[in-house]
Amino acid sequence: MSKIKHTYNRILEISDDHKQVTLPDSRYYRRNGEYYPSITYVLGYYPKGKQFEEWLKNMGRSADYIVKKAAEDGTKVHEMVEQYLNGEELSFLDKYDNPKYNVEIWQMFLRFVEFWETYKPKLIETEVHLFSDELKVAGTCDLICEIDSKIWLLDVKTSNMMHNTYPLQTAVYGYCYKECYGVDVDNFGILWLKSSKRKLNVEKMSGKGWEVVLPERTQEENIEIFKMVKRLFDIENPQEAPTFTEFKTTIKRDLES
Repeated sequence: MSKIKHTYNRILEISDDHKQVTLPDSRYYRRNGEYYPSITYVLGYYPKGKQFEEWLKNMGRSADYIVKKAAEDGTKVHEMVEQYLNGEELSFLDKYDNPKYNVEIWQMFLRFVEFWETYKPKLIETEVHLFSDELKVAGTCDLICEIDSKIWLLDVKTSNMMHNTYPLQTAVYGYCYKECYGVDVDNFGILWLKSSKRKLNVEKMSGKGWEVVLPERTQEENIEIFKMVKRLFDIENPQEAPTFTEFKTTIKRDLES
């Protein structure tokens, strides 16, 4: 079986005759024959807070659509960021001068570009798959880079608000990065591309519509909190396993039957 990796739409396996495709369960990563839950899946068990609950109540049936649309927009921005970091040229207009992207998505991407051009980081990793055999989790970190001789771990976010799980997520990525590569991360941050900031402030790492939000707790405190969430996750999912979607790639009616 051949394995193929795509950034956001990974195909786990394609049969040798190309007639069968197996899609992975996005909540899990495979590691040495085991399946580790994704860090974001585990963090789904962290309390969302009263503000989020109030938002759900106000949105009613529209909430699912809004969440899905926001996730799709975030995925698109992440793809554009990865292309940019890999040296690809991106253009807002196609050859017929028609927009190729939603304006809001393009503007969020430009905010990332302003951050990158302002601080000129040295890129170490982008979209790097990480795991921890100790915590039994895995995930994909947006960005590891070097700024002023310090290793930064940054997670790019396009949400309308900062969620309390974001610092936990980056902390666990840093924990996994140390386990995988033996390198300590010096600084953690959320590169928020929907900030209310109005102008560039180099010292505070912010610009028009973006800012780098630093964690309020220490790395050790965030890891301890995540371990508590992981214990709750394990209690609630004692035998849960990933599910796989399989389907044929060619169909033909048998006219003789």
